[in-house]
Amino acid sequence: MKVKVKLFAILRERAGTAEFVKEIKEGSTVAELWAALQQDYPKLAVPGLRLLYAVNQDYVKPDRILQNADEVVFVPPVSGG
Repeated sequence: MKVKVKLFAILRERAGTAEFVKEIKEGSTVAELWAALQQDYPKLAVPGLRLLYAVNQDYVKPDRILQNADEVVFVPPVSGG
């Protein structure tokens, strides 16, 4: 199955892309997708990085099981002043 992935801020910069389609196995979770993305884009593998996850514009936990054609968004912590 395929999901649409969107990366924001530092994640987009590290991966060199903001949006793409990723093929994953049926029954995969958001956490498993994130692990696969870190294999595809090693610069995303930042120890201790805490992310927010959204599927189809709803915030979810990493154990959310994905469905075909879901839109998955990874949002890094935001800082600033």
